Amino acid sequence: MSAKVRVAIAGLTLSASAFVGIAIREGYTDSAIIPTRGDVPTVGFGSTVRDDGSRVQMGDRTTPVKALRTALIHVQRDEPKIRACIGPEVKLHQAEYDIYVDLAYNIGTFNFCTGGKAGRTSTIVLRLRAEDYVGACNAIPAWKFAGGYDCSTPGNKICGGVWTDRLRQQAECLRAAS
Repeated sequence: MSAKVRVAIAGLTLSASAFVGIAIREGYTDSAIIPTRGDVPTVGFGSTVRDDGSRVQMGDRTTPVKALRTALIHVQRDEPKIRACIGPEVKLHQAEYDIYVDLAYNIGTFNFCTGGKAGRTSTIVLRLRAEDYVGACNAIPAWKFAGGYDCSTPGNKICGGVWTDRLRQQAECLRAAS
């Protein structure tokens, strides 16, 4: 039996280790790039928005220190949206919360909350609200597309890292949920 306690997400914030993990996995670029054909421009540690909230544009440049600050601002803007869509009373372990913020950082809070469809609620969010923690973890691999490509396709050289990351997130989530 686990001694871990779930707490209402209203009292949680992304852990420092999870933030470092996001930065490491996203990798650093000093100039804006299109990470996958059909994707939006990113700069620094995968940031799609500037400090002022406007979208990253091709030609944008950054430094490592500025990029970390921008990534932190990005997370701090996203967390209230994530807590609101899941429901501040929903209880999670810190590790579960970290994984969902990590996922939302990558796919966007709109997609995380709505499943990519305005007016809808994502499967992950519905399962979390129902306290189906394992089911929520098992919904993570559904986010296997990037730029219209199915990243789970064997031998994929376009976005295979996305699929690897989803499997990592699912495995970490299942460990945290048990």
